[in-house]
Amino acid sequence: MSTPETDRKNVPQFSALRFAPAEAPKESCCCDDACADSQPLPEAPSGSRYSWNVSGMDCAACARKVENAARQVSGVSHVQVMFATEKLVVTADTDIRPQVEKAVSAAGYTLRSEDAPEEKPQSAWQENLPLIALIVMMALSWGLEQFNHPFGQMAFIATTLIGLYPIARQALRLMKSGSWFAIETLMSVAAIGALFIGATAEAAMVLLLFLIGERLEGWAANRARQGVSALMALKPDTAVRIRNGERETVAQRDLRPGDVIEVAAGGRLPADGTLISAFASFDESALTGESVPVERNAGEKVAAGATSVDRLVQLTVVSEPGDSAIDRILRLIEEAEEKRAPIERFIDRFSRIYTPAIMLVALLVAVLPPLLMGAEWQPWIYKGLTLLLIGCPCALVISTPAAITSGLAAAARRGALIKGGAALEQLGRIQQVAFDKTGTLTIGKPQVTDVLVTADISSDELLAMAASVEQGSSHPLAQAIVQAAQDKELAIPQAQEQRALAGSGIEAQVNGERVLICAPGKFPAVAWAEQIQIRESAGQTVVLVVRNETLLGIISLRDTLRSDAREAVDALHQLGVQGVILTGDNPRAAAAIAEELGLDFRAGLLPEDKVTEVSALNAKAALAMVGDGINDAPAMKAATIGIAMGSGTDVALETADAALTSNRLTGLAQMIALARATHANIRQNIGIALGLKAIFLITTLLGLTGLWLAVLADTGATVLVTANALRLLRKK
Repeated sequence: MSTPETDRKNVPQFSALRFAPAEAPKESCCCDDACADSQPLPEAPSGSRYSWNVSGMDCAACARKVENAARQVSGVSHVQVMFATEKLVVTADTDIRPQVEKAVSAAGYTLRSEDAPEEKPQSAWQENLPLIALIVMMALSWGLEQFNHPFGQMAFIATTLIGLYPIARQALRLMKSGSWFAIETLMSVAAIGALFIGATAEAAMVLLLFLIGERLEGWAANRARQGVSALMALKPDTAVRIRNGERETVAQRDLRPGDVIEVAAGGRLPADGTLISAFASFDESALTGESVPVERNAGEKVAAGATSVDRLVQLTVVSEPGDSAIDRILRLIEEAEEKRAPIERFIDRFSRIYTPAIMLVALLVAVLPPLLMGAEWQPWIYKGLTLLLIGCPCALVISTPAAITSGLAAAARRGALIKGGAALEQLGRIQQVAFDKTGTLTIGKPQVTDVLVTADISSDELLAMAASVEQGSSHPLAQAIVQAAQDKELAIPQAQEQRALAGSGIEAQVNGERVLICAPGKFPAVAWAEQIQIRESAGQTVVLVVRNETLLGIISLRDTLRSDAREAVDALHQLGVQGVILTGDNPRAAAAIAEELGLDFRAGLLPEDKVTEVSALNAKAALAMVGDGINDAPAMKAATIGIAMGSGTDVALETADAALTSNRLTGLAQMIALARATHANIRQNIGIALGLKAIFLITTLLGLTGLWLAVLADTGATVLVTANALRLLRKK
């Protein structure tokens, strides 16, 4: 016999159906086998495909170094490194796995098969021990220099050699693998050159700054990759499979199409499946970003990663291993990563020309005059070493990270997390912004916006009666009705015999009378059809409250705008940045929000549709994608830069290039303005560093300046660029 308690557990399953907008969203193709066809992958080169996970990549430039190493192997026809997922893919006509693993290992990186267990990460102390040791040695060397110059010089030399060893070793490895002028080569040449001319303190400082930058980039890269790990974690590792009436726990990767699986209430689907149970509600926000659960009936498809809201369900698996909805989102992220060339640090790119040019000029200055003109060797060697010191990139190396560090710190003070210098630079180029709607421009929680009474009853009595029926439900709309009644401090009567009606709604006995809550299409309300249409056209969700077959009233609910949304859009317009809404919600709801904010919109979009829209917009001008859900992750990667709301999912926060940790939309315009100021500061710093070097290059060749002025020029340039970068911290 049914009890109120057992019936109440069934309440949420009909909430999505009865509260659904009049226009049903289109069925997710992510649950269909044709989904893969809607977004074709780039045609792969002919040959066998081999893939590995890569360890040791600290920045996007590392991806190019790994690719260069793999390309050195004979027989390789195609190489691609996906930095976000730490994956190396190689295409070859023969099995060249041992040769590729050897070549990449020689370049200083580690490969492991994709099914191999993940290596245990080092502790923070172990990771930072070399950097801490170098800082301590620098401090001791400086102290000795104050009391005893010879001992201080020896200490700086020892510090430099110890710090230089791993960098020089990596530079040699990279040279052998095809990367001749990587930043490690630049650092090694600069430090050795400084030692030759006695600038021991400068040599040690260059290495220290380099190691600090490497650690910061490694931290940012690891944080970004955690988002992909969180996305993969949406699929449970195990599943309950039913065979011959018996349940068995199997690994998720062992599921095959046709298997029958069972998912408990609150559990996530390990694979795409077709519902066997009569009906159930599923939270599909992991894929669609919309907070309202969706009602599914027997025979309908449900995507992997969706959560069964309220009941134990059985499904038939329809996806092959590695081809579920979550897997397809991961592929979209990788494809978007392929479309964007790996972001290389400016110094690493510039060093390809700068480093060999300076070395060549210094060598020519040192040997040509004595060889061709019979000049004395010592003065010209002195001039060559002076030029080498002028070429010492200390000021140039610090010019970019000093400005970036100041910019990142200034952004953090304003409640924005920007993940690294590359993201900051890209942010300064933004000319348009694409917004997700739910949870980004809106609060993400529906609220009661209007109560229309249609019978002899007060609005408070109507709301209290509806809340009585909805008590105990976990559905967001039901909770919004209960919350509205509680906010008004209404006395909510106790409902009896709560019962969900398949395809109709939910009913209960309140004060001895039958009360039904349902969607407009489930009860004839012709006299009020116009009022219902007006509310639905405004993007509101409408439910009817019926007592004993008499319509008592209409309750309207809507996800409301953030309080600062309008101000944020206006601030962007002042910067010359245009906006557009990309949402999976229905067109009416999107149009209402877009009209209120003065933005264009695209509605009814699936994750792959958002990627298509973002790619098209991004082709016209640099675009930032702002979102808060897992479904926004591929679009964020396809955009010039992805920005997550602080209230968003862990996957969105970790996958994005930047995040508004304060959860204030007004911080978006501040972030873009600060990024533009930082980019201008970087250009100024590079101009200072290279300008001073150019001046002293000429004066040295003319014999007007010597070694000590070269040291002063390099040190002075470092002080100037640092002081200029610190101005960003004081920027209003």
